[in-house]
Amino acid sequence: MAEMVVKSKVKEAVKAVDPGMRVNPEFYDALEAELKVLVEKAVKRAQAEGKKTLYPRHI
Repeated sequence: MAEMVVKSKVKEAVKAVDPGMRVNPEFYDALEAELKVLVEKAVKRAQAEGKKTLYPRHI
């Protein structure tokens, strides 16, 4: 699976919440892993409904 997390966008989002917060490089790997699990679960839910398109309800 391709890399899905854009580090600069994550940093931007973190800074919007707390400008003094920094991001440890390992955080990106953990976030990537969580995102992959979320996508896999959404695909399984869609397949269970007989769908070939993901919708917000599949999250």
